[in-house]
Amino acid sequence: MKLPIGIQTFGEIRMEGYVYVDKTAHIHQVVNSGKYFFLARPRRFGKSLMLSTLKALHTGQRELFEGLWIEKRWDWSKIYPIIHISFSSIGYRELGLEAAIEQQLEILAAQYDIPLPQKGFSQKFKALIQQLSTRNKVVLLIDEYDKPIIDYLEDLPQARENRAILKTFYSVLKDSDPYIKLLFITGVSRFAKTSIFSDLNNLTNLSIHPLSSVLLGITQQELELIFANEINLIANQQGITPEILKERIKTWYNGYSWDGQQHVYNPFSLLSFFLSKQFKNFWFATGTPTFLGKLMRKNLEYRIEETMVSDANLSSYDLEALNPITILFQTGYLTIKEQVDDNIYVLGYPNFEVKTSLEEHLINAYAHDEVQTARVKTLQMARAFKEGDLARVVNIINATFASIPNQLWQKENEAFYHALIHLTFSLMGVYVQSEINSANGRLDAKVETENTIYILEFKLDQSVDIALKQISEKRYFGAYKDVSKQKIGVGINFSTQQKAIENWQSQIF
Repeated sequence: MKLPIGIQTFGEIRMEGYVYVDKTAHIHQVVNSGKYFFLARPRRFGKSLMLSTLKALHTGQRELFEGLWIEKRWDWSKIYPIIHISFSSIGYRELGLEAAIEQQLEILAAQYDIPLPQKGFSQKFKALIQQLSTRNKVVLLIDEYDKPIIDYLEDLPQARENRAILKTFYSVLKDSDPYIKLLFITGVSRFAKTSIFSDLNNLTNLSIHPLSSVLLGITQQELELIFANEINLIANQQGITPEILKERIKTWYNGYSWDGQQHVYNPFSLLSFFLSKQFKNFWFATGTPTFLGKLMRKNLEYRIEETMVSDANLSSYDLEALNPITILFQTGYLTIKEQVDDNIYVLGYPNFEVKTSLEEHLINAYAHDEVQTARVKTLQMARAFKEGDLARVVNIINATFASIPNQLWQKENEAFYHALIHLTFSLMGVYVQSEINSANGRLDAKVETENTIYILEFKLDQSVDIALKQISEKRYFGAYKDVSKQKIGVGINFSTQQKAIENWQSQIF
């Protein structure tokens, strides 16, 4: 099976015999429900491939759709002129956004043998639409519209300038309705409509719309139907049943949802797994922006599971007031777990790949660890727990805190302490059964190995006696009284002045 990893052109996939998950029924349903659409999805989710598919449909390339759902349900006699712009490839970094747009319009006009003597990119855009419409109504496909903004989130003046240019660019569409057959815009983020799409008040936002819940991504049914042979082959190689392998694949890569009911796999991660036959963090490694970790550290965000938000939090964000939770959702690090009311949602990590990768990223960001040692340290800590070497556990925790600059520690000592402890134990759950609770009256952390259950109580500038007394009085081991494993309580006192664990003590319960 040929896997189309990184291939975004529908024609190439079909002509070269790559596997294609047939989404044409969903595409047909969308384009027959309206005229102006916007869809936000995380990177590597197939947005560019979908626009390429729309282009092939509207240029009458029936041969590419042979055997697909839509082949006998589309009017192939109608051919439409296409304006297809991908902002990721127009060279705005080298040329500047305004010049890059103008150059791209000139290239498109030359393909249709249309002169564009007008001055300014907005007037050229308007003229191109009007002149193409003399042949037939125009199909406009705009991919990664927000790339010139999100690439500059650490340079807000440039981001604002690019936002203003894009607003001018899209304002042309307001009076172009008579000339347009279809407008489809995709991106990662949904900036406030007032800032970019203020003139497109008829733009249907498909991002959390029922029409688009499985428009992109691969469903469990599609996985089991199309990749059955690969699943059987890999399961046989690993000496497990296909059912066990499917559950592992599901845990690692499934879970993205935009309605809280239907779930899909990230195509890039899934295809990469079938190519390598190994469970790895494929999607996260393709480009996690450094600003995200810095922003979360600045806002002291780290407990992001079971986050409850309103529709307003998901629909857009403003450059002047970036909300980490909104960005995490729109960029794919959080997904909808449940819709609890008409406009209220519960967010959480989509899957194991994203959870472990983001937690590692955050530990490194909070600890100012430039050499990215979080995963190594948590593995070492897990091994120390398995060996019963608590002194080594303490040393590793201290090493994690040691890299925090003194000025930051003194400013935010308690917050940094709680964040790093929470993230470290959560990530350690990859290697041993580990959890850390944040609700009042519950234990700080529990680690369970093959032979031992550890319960840890952390104190700031107090004493280990108080910590051990709390474990005893609150009967933290009560839930495990029938478990035959050894039970060890660990009291740990952290000194904010020393920026390290000052003392600790263990006790068998």
